[in-house]
Amino acid sequence: MRHDTEKNGPLAGLKVVDCSTVLAGPLSAMVLADFGADVVKVEHPTGDALRKMGHAKDGHGLWWKVTNRNKRTIVLDLHEPDGKAAFLALVDEADVLVENFRTGTLEKWGLGWELLSKRNPRLVMLRVTGFGQTGPYRFRPGYGTVAEAFSGFAHITGQPDGPPTLPPFGLADGIAAYHGVFAIMFAVYERDVQGSGKGQYIDLALYEPLFACLGAQTSNYDQLGEIQNRQGNRSANNVPRNAYKTKDGRWVALSTASPSIAKRVMNLVGGDGLGDDPRYATNTERVKRADEVDQMVADWIGARTLTEVLDEFEKVEAAIGPVYDAAQIVEDRQYLARESVTTVADPDLGPLKMQNVFPVLSRTPGRIRHAGARLGEHQASVIDELQSSGKLPPDVADRLRNLKSGSKS
Repeated sequence: MRHDTEKNGPLAGLKVVDCSTVLAGPLSAMVLADFGADVVKVEHPTGDALRKMGHAKDGHGLWWKVTNRNKRTIVLDLHEPDGKAAFLALVDEADVLVENFRTGTLEKWGLGWELLSKRNPRLVMLRVTGFGQTGPYRFRPGYGTVAEAFSGFAHITGQPDGPPTLPPFGLADGIAAYHGVFAIMFAVYERDVQGSGKGQYIDLALYEPLFACLGAQTSNYDQLGEIQNRQGNRSANNVPRNAYKTKDGRWVALSTASPSIAKRVMNLVGGDGLGDDPRYATNTERVKRADEVDQMVADWIGARTLTEVLDEFEKVEAAIGPVYDAAQIVEDRQYLARESVTTVADPDLGPLKMQNVFPVLSRTPGRIRHAGARLGEHQASVIDELQSSGKLPPDVADRLRNLKSGSKS
C-alpha cells in the first residue's frame, strides 16, 4: 500500500509498538511518530512513570506531553494472559518494537526475541538497557545518570577543583534515543530496500552512544597515556573557548574552532595585528597562554553589553552566542523565524508550547498532530482494530476494552 508521504510524513505506514518507559525508548518512538509512523504506546494500567515525573499542570505531566506526542495510548498488563495476547497481536503486525525493560525481563515473561521474531520474522526490535544485552553488567539496572558517569562524560565535566558534574537533563537518554532511531532505520532499510525481508534486534546500551561522542579520549590514552580531566568551560582543543559575562550581567559562549575565526577574535579584543602575533597566531601557542588569552577576552566582553558584544562579533564574523534560558528562547527572533518552538492545541492544557520536530525535511517534514495522550485514551480503537483483523478473540477484546484507566493524566 502506497502512502501520501508528503502529507503524512516519510514514515507513513510504518507500524511501531512502544512498550518502553520514561525516556530513551519513548524518545526514539516519539521521533518515529513525529515523522509519520503509527506508534501505539503500551503502558501498564498504572501508567508510565514519566506521567508523574517533572512539572505538572492540573495533574497533567508536561514532560509526558512532549515525549509521548503523536502516539496512541493503550494499557495492557503483560503479566496477564489477556495483556500478552493483545501484545502479541500488536507485535505480529508491527514493523518495529521498542522496549527498555531490564535485560531478560521479556524473556522471563515469555515474550522474548526468539518468540517474537519467530511469529513476525520482519520485526525490528530496539532493546534499550543500561549496559546492553551482553557482558557481566547486563543484568544491572541503569539510567541516564549512571550512563553519564560510566561513559566518562561526568569525569570531564565541571570545574577543575570541583566534583564530576552530571547534566541536569536526560543527556544520555537523548543521545541514545537518536542512535536508536537511526539504528531502526538502518534495519528497516536493509529489510525493505536491500531486500532481505528479515528483521533483527538492536542492542542499545545507554552508555555507549554518549561514550562514542566523547572524541579521541580512548585513543589519546592508548597512544599517549593522556587522560582528559575537568577544565570548566575551557577546551583542550581550542583557545579561546569559554563562557564570559557581559557588562549588563548576561553570559555568552565563545568558540574559536577554526584558525580564521580565532584570528578575527584576537584582532577584535586586542586590536588589529594581534591575530598575527606569534604568541597568538596558532592554537598551540594560545593553549600555552590560555589564562592570558581568556583574561583578554573576558575583559573586552565584560566592558560591553550583550547587544554590543553580539553586534561586534557579528561584524567580524566570529562565532558567539548568548546563554539563554527558556524565557529568552521563546522570544528569540531566530527561534521564531524557524518555528523551533511550536504551539500545540491540547485538550487538557489548551495552547501548549514545545520543541518542534527536528531536523527539518524540505519535502516531507515531520509534524506534531497532538501532545501526549491520556492513559488508555485509544484503548477502544486499538482493540477494535485487533479484533477486526482476527488477531484477538471477542471475549478477550471485550475484557481489554474495559481495562481502560480512568486517570486524567
